[in-house]
Amino acid sequence: MKHPVRLMAALAMSFLCLTSCAQGNEPIVELNTNMGKIRLQLFNETPQHRDNFLKLVGEHRYDGLLFHRVIKQFMIQAGDINSKDAPPDMQLGSGDLGYTVPAEFVYPKYFHRRGMLCAARQGDDINPAKASSASQFYIVTGKYYTDAELQRMQAQTGKTLSPEQIQAYMLEGGAPHLDGSYTVFGKVIKGMKVVEKIEMTPTGTGDRPVKDVVIKSAKIIRR
Repeated sequence: MKHPVRLMAALAMSFLCLTSCAQGNEPIVELNTNMGKIRLQLFNETPQHRDNFLKLVGEHRYDGLLFHRVIKQFMIQAGDINSKDAPPDMQLGSGDLGYTVPAEFVYPKYFHRRGMLCAARQGDDINPAKASSASQFYIVTGKYYTDAELQRMQAQTGKTLSPEQIQAYMLEGGAPHLDGSYTVFGKVIKGMKVVEKIEMTPTGTGDRPVKDVVIKSAKIIRR
């Protein structure tokens, strides 16, 4: 077992990098929600997703939309264009903009560790190319994994996790079962406490929060 002091130091350094190590040339977007602000850094290595997200933010497409799907120890999801002012009994999750964004997997560099910004998409049965939704996205919250769980997952799936992935999933948490199947195109650099508040909000049918979690506005901080 790792020395507890070294373990805590590794966790602190990893969290510090997640929240503050923004590259100087990568765009930053801020979501102002009714539960607080979330600041996102978009990766230049996923240029189609980056540019599409910036376009939608610039057009105010996200203003007024809901975080319509929230699952504890997994993720929070938004971007359904039908969610603006949606009545409480309305089923959400299918609203989109009529086009898709080609998958841009930068794996294993970018994976589903806690705090990553990822593109939602339709399932493999009708979307074998794994193309992303035009507007829907999710932020990973995930769960902590033990080394034994990760070893078992690798044996079952045939995927090999890097030492960085294993450390992140054990110390930070995440959703490793999604790796290599959904595009990861950014990360939270500020506001993970807001993400956690949203994650813990009570939900009802379809994992929709009982009390609406609204993106009041989205703006580009740095292009």
